[in-house]
Amino acid sequence: MDSVDRLRADWHRELPDLDVAPIAVAGRVTRIAALLDARAEAELAADGLSRGEFDLLCALRRAGRPLRASEVSTITAASGAAITKRADALVRAGLVERSVPSRDRRGVLLALTAAGRDAVDRLMPAHLAREADALAGLTPAETERLAALLSRVLVRVEGRA
Repeated sequence: MDSVDRLRADWHRELPDLDVAPIAVAGRVTRIAALLDARAEAELAADGLSRGEFDLLCALRRAGRPLRASEVSTITAASGAAITKRADALVRAGLVERSVPSRDRRGVLLALTAAGRDAVDRLMPAHLAREADALAGLTPAETERLAALLSRVLVRVEGRA
């Protein structure tokens, strides 16, 4: 029995007519994400980064080009204010630089510095190792099946956003 089973049992006891079946999946997805985020946050803190700042750096690294702050906001599902705050910290740390496009001055571009690129390249293996460790109890086939099922759920949820 895991923490979500206990949560479902508690709800069933308190509200026996309520269908708490969705908690079996949504509760576990939420719990796993929270635990992985907490571990990432603790490990990234040693490098002076928050999880949100690391997400911003990773978005820029994956893009391979400067991005508008609004694009980073969309990619990371973070508010514009959160992106501004994170970008400010990363600029101060020398990991990101801001520029204004010469042709379209409406938005600010964010770009990785060489130090920012190096930081992502150095930190990403440990990040992936944490995620791999969480899945270590599954076979490769189970991992693929879980990913496929969660993808279907995500497509549905993202379509309603």
